[in-house]
Amino acid sequence: MHQHAGRRMHWDVRLQIGSVLASWAVPRGPSVRRGTRRLAVRTEDHPLEYADFEGLIPEGRCGAGAVIVWDRGIYRTADGRPPRAGLEEGKLEVELQGYKLAGRWVLVRSGKSASRNWLLIATGGQPANGKELRDAQPESVLSARTVEELRRGVDREQELIERARQAGAACGRVDAATVDPMLAAACEGPFSRPGWFFELKYDGVRALVEKNSDATVHIYSRTHAELGRKFPELAWAAAQLACRRFVLDGEIVALGEQGVPPFELLQRRLGQSATPAPARTGAAVPVVLCAFDVLEVSGCDLRPLPLAVRKEILRRLVPPRGPVRFAEHIEERGEELFRAVAEAGGEGIVAKRASSPYRGGARSREWLKIKVGRTADLAIVGFVRGKGRRGELGALMVAWRRGGELVYAGNVGTGFDAQALACLPSELAARRRATPAFQTGTAPLPRGAVFVEPGLVAEVRYAQVTSSGALREPVFLRLRRDKTLEECDSLPAPARPIAARMRVRSRPEKLFWPADGYTKGDLLDYYEAIWPAIGPYLRDRPLVLGRFPDGVEGKGFFRKRVPACVPAWVSTCEVGGVPYFTCRDLESLLYVVNLGCIPLHAWSARYSDPEHPDWAVLDLDPHGVPFASVVAVAQRIHSLLEAVQLPHFAKTSGQEGLHVLIALSGDLSHREARMLAEIVGRAVVAELPEMATLPRTLRARAGKVYVDCLQNGWGKTIAAPYSVRPLPGAPVSTPVAWEELSPRLEPQRFHIKTVPERWRRRGDPMAPLLGRVGNVREALQRLAACLGG
Repeated sequence: MHQHAGRRMHWDVRLQIGSVLASWAVPRGPSVRRGTRRLAVRTEDHPLEYADFEGLIPEGRCGAGAVIVWDRGIYRTADGRPPRAGLEEGKLEVELQGYKLAGRWVLVRSGKSASRNWLLIATGGQPANGKELRDAQPESVLSARTVEELRRGVDREQELIERARQAGAACGRVDAATVDPMLAAACEGPFSRPGWFFELKYDGVRALVEKNSDATVHIYSRTHAELGRKFPELAWAAAQLACRRFVLDGEIVALGEQGVPPFELLQRRLGQSATPAPARTGAAVPVVLCAFDVLEVSGCDLRPLPLAVRKEILRRLVPPRGPVRFAEHIEERGEELFRAVAEAGGEGIVAKRASSPYRGGARSREWLKIKVGRTADLAIVGFVRGKGRRGELGALMVAWRRGGELVYAGNVGTGFDAQALACLPSELAARRRATPAFQTGTAPLPRGAVFVEPGLVAEVRYAQVTSSGALREPVFLRLRRDKTLEECDSLPAPARPIAARMRVRSRPEKLFWPADGYTKGDLLDYYEAIWPAIGPYLRDRPLVLGRFPDGVEGKGFFRKRVPACVPAWVSTCEVGGVPYFTCRDLESLLYVVNLGCIPLHAWSARYSDPEHPDWAVLDLDPHGVPFASVVAVAQRIHSLLEAVQLPHFAKTSGQEGLHVLIALSGDLSHREARMLAEIVGRAVVAELPEMATLPRTLRARAGKVYVDCLQNGWGKTIAAPYSVRPLPGAPVSTPVAWEELSPRLEPQRFHIKTVPERWRRRGDPMAPLLGRVGNVREALQRLAACLGG
């Protein structure tokens, strides 16, 4: 698909049919919004050689103007018929699999058979979301250039050279055939830290790619082996980049259907030695180069420069989508990325210090690899004899449980201690049998395999599971003599895709607080800034959203159920058969806020354990009573709970009152949590009868602070800490330390423009709430004693 800035801007959809490219000009470009129609004007067929043309067509020539390859890929007809038949009939339904476009579209002729006017209709794309893809991703998938740059004569190579020299790069060439790539040291666990970048740990082949001024491209492995003949399509794609000479560092990955790079696909490519073979397998096993560093551009040695500068240059050199692409990273939020990768079945992440130079060879603590540690309890179904000191036991054969049968998971040959090597051979010999007691699947059995009667269970650590169920990088941990075959782990489902996530911002200029001048964009900016603080209170909880699509002066309503049109990358959960939003990541939070959600109401329990709340809440509602009275009641609650050693925290409600949250240990039911709140509430009302009350009616509350305990229970919610409220001034429900809680406190000063800076300066005084601290039942006994039984 070309983007063509000719007499008018348009996109040319070109489908190979036979030996030509059938072509349609689409003035407004393709849409991924399901049901959207675009005019598509049938033009003359083009030769296949034109498919990858980029450049300027001179004035005076037909189609004069700038042209880029906006997308490319493969397609197939949805009904399986030859595309020529659909073309002649005037209806051609296709499934596109490009670097940008993925889904189903139909081309329908409008009018008589001779009409050149067709319609391009998105029938299986994505729901309407954010701005059009044509605007969000304007770059060529080959050269990273845009039509505007071509039209204006922008020289990207010169721009990169100038940026490198400004940063202090010295003149010098990098020889990719001899340079050693920079390596990462192992790190035990994920972390979040300013000044660090976090990337996916790709499961592929490390590669250094060198393009020379004569447009020849070489691809080298970590051990300096030439890989260009194995991956000719990557060498060709690298040659298209808009720079005459460069050296890239990256990973070659094969993208499987699940979105997680499967190493076994790459093995199919690497195992073929004949030169033509990779070209034939290129479509069946598509590969991309994820470039995460650049060592040289046009004679400028970038290795001494900080990684942040090298990334900036790399981002301008390679496109975000394409066969050679920029490997995205996030800043600071390593733990968040690690969780997403673990959930998706990925191998792990790599942390890189933004200020680090490129040091080849030895492993550096400035680059850290953090693997997802997975373990499984598997049935021992055989063994392989070893050599030398390991003669009796070279490796264990292990199997997953699947229903009532066992499925081969491969062999485990490392991790055995002296005790295991001493006892296992005799136990296995006593269990020998002639035939396998498991399904072999597609994984090949080892030579000299000795089968045994299943009964022993091994705990095994591994990196990943292949599509055939085989373990990658397995390590024996121990025998599980406390486990039976029925307790072995089941063969896991295929890995979920690491979904592409978008930070959606539609109509950010829309006024949400007209009297204050705050816009929807201000609301989105607030939630993005406060995500590290609010995230822990949202991540594992069902949420009930307050939607105000027209701002606080428009009509508002609650959103409980997740609608069917929500993209797959938005995090959700299901409790009691009801689908809820639960913001496990910043992108999901910004998605729901973009829907017009202002307040976020969170359950007290997590969706993984909905029966046991993390807190009990006392909602102090003044309803016209001076705030000083609310503070006095809160301080009395504080004194009582401090005396019985029950951890508790306070926050403004975002309106006129306060919330006191009592941290629970995770073993109380909702009913017990409510009883606890009521006991504390009754005790305080008994001490302050002229100031506090428990009855809910306004008549009973006259002039008193209402101590509301009814927000405890299954499905009950409160405004989450740091949630914005749909009230004048855009107030925020803000955690406060007990020492700052006084009649002089002004809750109205906590709003979307002040709270992020307050949090950065003071931290979150409510953070220990989620630690499940203390023994609540012992504290209840102390409370009963304080109250006289």
